Amino acid sequence: MNSSLPLIAHKFGGSSMRDAERIRSVADILLARTGERQIVVVSAMQGMTDALIALVRQAAAREPGWREALDQMLQRHIEAARQLLGTDSAPAIAWLHKEFADLADVLHALALMGTSSREALDLVQGLGEVWSSRLLAEHLSARNEAGAWLDARDVLVVRAEELGVMVDWARSQQAFDAWIAGKDLRRLVVTGFVARDLHQRATTLGRNGSDYSGAIFGALSGAQEIHIWTDVDGVLSADPRLVPEAVLVTDLSYHEACELAYFGAKVIHPQTMAPAIERNIPIYIRNTFRPELSGSRIGPELSLEPPVKGVSAADGMALVNVEGAGMIGVPGTAERLFGALRENGISVVMISQGSSEHSICCVVREQDAERASAALNEVFALELQRGFLQDIAVQTGISVLAVVGDGMAGMPGIAARLFDHLGRGRVNVRAIAQGASERNISVAIDTRDASKALRVVHAGFYLSAQTISIGVIGPGNVGAALINQIAAVEERLKREIGLDLRVRAIAGSRKWLRAPRRLDLSNWKTEYAELAESGPTDLDAFAAHVHADHLPHALIIDCSASQGVAEKYPEWLAQGIHIITPNKSAGSGPLARYRAIQAATRAGIARFRYEATVGAGLPVISTLRDLIDTGDEIHSIEGMFSGTLAFLFNRFDGSQPFSALVREARQLGYTEPDPRDDLDGRDVARKLVILAREQGLAIELADVEVASLVPESIRDGDSARFMDRLDAMDAPMQALLDAAKAENKVLRFVARLTREGHTSVGLVALPRDHAFANARLTDNVVQFSTRRYASNPLVVQGPGAGPEVTAAGLFADLLRVSAHLGAKV
Repeated sequence: MNSSLPLIAHKFGGSSMRDAERIRSVADILLARTGERQIVVVSAMQGMTDALIALVRQAAAREPGWREALDQMLQRHIEAARQLLGTDSAPAIAWLHKEFADLADVLHALALMGTSSREALDLVQGLGEVWSSRLLAEHLSARNEAGAWLDARDVLVVRAEELGVMVDWARSQQAFDAWIAGKDLRRLVVTGFVARDLHQRATTLGRNGSDYSGAIFGALSGAQEIHIWTDVDGVLSADPRLVPEAVLVTDLSYHEACELAYFGAKVIHPQTMAPAIERNIPIYIRNTFRPELSGSRIGPELSLEPPVKGVSAADGMALVNVEGAGMIGVPGTAERLFGALRENGISVVMISQGSSEHSICCVVREQDAERASAALNEVFALELQRGFLQDIAVQTGISVLAVVGDGMAGMPGIAARLFDHLGRGRVNVRAIAQGASERNISVAIDTRDASKALRVVHAGFYLSAQTISIGVIGPGNVGAALINQIAAVEERLKREIGLDLRVRAIAGSRKWLRAPRRLDLSNWKTEYAELAESGPTDLDAFAAHVHADHLPHALIIDCSASQGVAEKYPEWLAQGIHIITPNKSAGSGPLARYRAIQAATRAGIARFRYEATVGAGLPVISTLRDLIDTGDEIHSIEGMFSGTLAFLFNRFDGSQPFSALVREARQLGYTEPDPRDDLDGRDVARKLVILAREQGLAIELADVEVASLVPESIRDGDSARFMDRLDAMDAPMQALLDAAKAENKVLRFVARLTREGHTSVGLVALPRDHAFANARLTDNVVQFSTRRYASNPLVVQGPGAGPEVTAAGLFADLLRVSAHLGAKV
């Protein structure tokens, strides 16, 4: 194939050769590449190899349907020939008839004998490549493209060895050179998968053999590049079936590709790369269906960026652990262990041993687990009998997860990040292995955690967005505002900082909306409104949906005021579900429940964020925590903790009745659905309890002295009846205002917490120059008097009411949790 043009080897898989349309597309791809010579290796039509194997078994079993199946196979190829060659198809069809007649004779002989043989199976199962490659070669000729067709069985010689099928390179190179001698070919089409053995019998290269033969003929022909054409865009950073966010890896080394392939990546088999690695031929993984993409390049050069190229997992494994004090310092124990496995034909996938030599564990394929256990119990029978070994345990249902990248070598922190993210995803690691090359860290985990582990580690190394499964409880004013805020920025967060906030469920008290992947937040209100009520929402089912096994992180945002939902917090936190809430029931409810929530948070890895319970969007709790954690001493806390009451008393100047202001605040969404929850001071008291408990004070809500603004005469009845009788507040409130004005003071509703733990909530008259007297309309104002801030208290001030402000506080907590999980917030 002498020419000044570069020689490129191309290999097309079964999906690329599925039918006449796809074969024509293959020809289009080849003909569009005008600046090269080509050696083209192809697979059989998709599904053909399996069909031929089935045909052999049917005939050998004397099943009557094998002739009909053979005829259907022939008709499939004849139809492809007609579509590809048109009026010139007769010679090709005649050739197919002869091929299938020969095959029918072989199958008939098997039926007569009632049995098959390895040689017969090897002969038959490789015929699909012979037929498909001949059709491609004939089609190229019909398009006036010069070329030739080579049956690989004429030149490729292989032998079976313990490690698999091995190429006899010397004989194969000599035969190929002799075949090609004197031919000035621009394009050569070659059968994949098939070869001959040392006795000149037809054989195959085994599974993945077509890709292997592509690399073999690339090596035999001296190709400058090998292009493997398949149905994916290239090598991906993870299995897209398990990690839909997997990204294309454009460049990787031979070493990286081998590691990924060994641990489950399906794009290319390590054996395929061997001939290319030996000759430093770069391999390109390309998509037949998207030929305009450049795909992935696998080459000899180390590729250090990014340091982690991919994450893969191999399922169907078992963990074998040999343990006992009698192993310590005894030479030859490992040799006996692995020798026993070798003698029983059991391949070891991964090995891990502690430096104490007290145990050795290894991972084998699950189908070998029983044989491995039997072999080891036999070889160590004496040690087990005498108690030198305590146990030989086999654990099935294991997967091996591998993190791979040349850039991992010498880079501190890679292992730390891996185990950090596995821990945050609540994935238990059973065994660990890392080679001295540092380009692979492998861990054995339970198979039920494999999908979640892949996702959390993949996102942890910024190979994809950090995904958080979110459920929202309480789609009222605050909940709706939060959902809309997430909808407004979710695409930007995913694009710019790699954070995928997936709202997958929205629940009210009697119905809930859900989606397997994510809800359409542009239309959630309509969908939710159209749902029929179905009784009390099953909170366990809701949490189970949010806490999906295939997603790395789960988070519930409780925007309700429900005691029942707050009761679920300890259980959800223990399950690893993060919780964010403005629901004051959790922090101010029964002390036993509060302690259970805190204990669950300390014991697990789930975060409980509740900043919005006190100051909506203001950093009140975080400021208090900073003071305590840095060693300051709290003397007192005073505050206007209600944006609702701040609004009312900033506006209440006597120009209009107090009841009119309450009605206006309710219409604006500043009050609770029942305004008595604001006016009676209980909402402020709850916030004060939360702050007191944050300091370690063991107080209950009943311990707070609360001076309610609601007259005794209108405290009973439902919300509607209260609103009807609201005017009863006007006279007493006006009297209080007049008294304050007489002293040149203003009315403010203030909460106080002293150093001794005394708590009080009520209406007070303050001088007009007091910090609380000059707050803006709905501002919350919190004043911390501490050892450091004694003469000039620390003040936190800002809007403390309204759905948008509270939702913004929740969103800020959501981003803080996301940062904890590894998002680049």
